[in-house]
Amino acid sequence: MGPTDEELVAAFQDGDASAFDELVRRWDRKIHGAIYRVVGSDEDTRDLCQEAFLKAYRGLGTFKREARFSSWLYQIAINVCRDRLRRRRGRIAVSLDDVEETRDGGLRTAAPSPLELVEARDLRHLVEEAMATLSAEEREVVILKEYQELTFPEIAETLEVPLSTVKTRLYRGLAQLRHRLERQGVRGVAPLPAPIP
Repeated sequence: MGPTDEELVAAFQDGDASAFDELVRRWDRKIHGAIYRVVGSDEDTRDLCQEAFLKAYRGLGTFKREARFSSWLYQIAINVCRDRLRRRRGRIAVSLDDVEETRDGGLRTAAPSPLELVEARDLRHLVEEAMATLSAEEREVVILKEYQELTFPEIAETLEVPLSTVKTRLYRGLAQLRHRLERQGVRGVAPLPAPIP
């Protein structure tokens, strides 16, 4: 097993520039996916992903290892998205293009039928529309929890909000998604989480 993120950060801070390359290889796909789900545009995603990693590169020398590297990197990615969306000031389209991808990031091995492709595209469109109706705060938490699979503490650290706020935003966001999708005749896509303790 290779070095941990924290070991790579320490190596980079000690002058090993190749350690950052390994961090980029390790995190590029997840950061790209998170950004794409927030901004919904391939072109914007490429630009913002590069911007996020550039900011990480510039800030990594002074990164204090009190926070986890992954939380810090997601925070940078979310902030560059927020900046772009503030400048855009338009309706936010969220894409969930990974419907054909398994939850662990692998690709589906069986080729889908034409009917499955149409159904997946239709479902993706309905979910995109429902996600676009969430507040930016709820959408961020849903993306980080359900698609990036961060833990509640990691999301709280990433967004710099209390743990209770993360849980509340997720609960409300998923409840709204489920309600909107059920009105469209879709069942079982956005289940309600367990009640907040």
